Amino acid sequence: MNRTEREQFIIDNYQAGEDEMIALFVEWCHNHDFDPLKMYREAYAEQELPERLVEINKQRRDVGEIETALLLEVLQMYGNDTLAFVVSNYAEKIEGK
Repeated sequence: MNRTEREQFIIDNYQAGEDEMIALFVEWCHNHDFDPLKMYREAYAEQELPERLVEINKQRRDVGEIETALLLEVLQMYGNDTLAFVVSNYAEKIEGK
């Protein structure tokens, strides 16, 4: 594998991981009757909604219950600390019910 192929491989794997992170976020939101687009806007009001978030939200899969701790870990791993903070606040509302 030459350098260009290796770089493309790394980029492809990172993007696949991002898609999985988005899918986890979307599923967690739907599991708890939250709107993932609204939550994203709350975290990143100054940004446009990412195309992949909108697409994955439309084609969401039912993968079952997503643990909040797992979602927070994955969000932070991809540098989405602000979104992780918003998710954490919503999770506290769930626990308070």
